[in-house]
Amino acid sequence: MLQLNTHLIDMFMDLEKVNNAVLFEKPLYEKLLVEVPKYKMITPSILSDRMRIGGSLARAAIRELASKGLIRPLVKHSKQLIYTRATGA
Repeated sequence: MLQLNTHLIDMFMDLEKVNNAVLFEKPLYEKLLVEVPKYKMITPSILSDRMRIGGSLARAAIRELASKGLIRPLVKHSKQLIYTRATGA
């Protein structure tokens, strides 16, 4: 049993920690404005994963893009925000 626990600890120690950004720098902000409005589905978790940003920053970015009219809401639930690209129609 002790050997199994040691193996699990070693396995978790080998995992790399994700180093997500917590502030927007100019190149990352410009990338956000150009790339994200092209995504078919936009959620905080998708932004966090693809842009390598933290969850709080992803939620703020979604609010910013929505206020600029670049994305539109599909579902606005208190627990999960789901947006899509804004179309001309």
